[in-house]
Amino acid sequence: MNEQEALFEYLLRLGDNALILGHRLSEWCGHAPALEEDLALANVALDLIGQTQLWLNLAGTVEGKGRDADKLAYLRDTREFRNVLLVEQPNGDFAVTMVRQLYFDAWHYLLLQGLTTSRDGRIAEIAAKALKEVTYHLERSREWVIRLGDGTEESHRRMQTALDDLWMYTGELFEPDEVDRAMVGAGIGPDVSTLHEPWLGLMRATAEEATLTLPQPGWTQRGGKKGIHSEHLGYILADLQFLQRAYPNATW
Repeated sequence: MNEQEALFEYLLRLGDNALILGHRLSEWCGHAPALEEDLALANVALDLIGQTQLWLNLAGTVEGKGRDADKLAYLRDTREFRNVLLVEQPNGDFAVTMVRQLYFDAWHYLLLQGLTTSRDGRIAEIAAKALKEVTYHLERSREWVIRLGDGTEESHRRMQTALDDLWMYTGELFEPDEVDRAMVGAGIGPDVSTLHEPWLGLMRATAEEATLTLPQPGWTQRGGKKGIHSEHLGYILADLQFLQRAYPNATW
């Protein structure tokens, strides 16, 4: 894999993470526990979809085969998606959604911080724009985890269960592979393994404030960055891609 091919893969990961999590959050529209929260979740989803468009359009430019964000989002199969497994996990109850969001937001925030100093000016520019939105996302998901963890006996129980159940999907975020290493070598992206300690520090502080117990390190799920996904991604794509697959090149 040459540097250009690694860069294309790297940009797909950035775009696919935002796309799949944005779609997951959009599933709450009309179903959130309160109207204000319904709007807030939809806004976070829209932020992520906006970031998707920037990352995937850049990926298409780097690839040079005439594919734009729409073609990359709607006309790839599951094995071609490069998102981490965490973002494709089902919404579950509100506690699961908020813990998934906290795990991802904290990592996303640290990653984007690193990307703002990328040698590639296009990446640095997108990261700086996205970082403003993700700063808000992280603040919001952290507040919800604290509020529900330190809330009623029932909300505490649900939050602790979500924290434990999703923990195994966080290891993949910090495991560099040949694509990550190529981007570090080219001065394009940060070493993701160096993000683990600051991420863990934030998780410990949040868990303590929320009166929750952070799970111990253990076995971790992996494979999303290589295109090996859980069964959930297929259902997401069936929904996400239906219109374009059924009516190719449809516009409105």
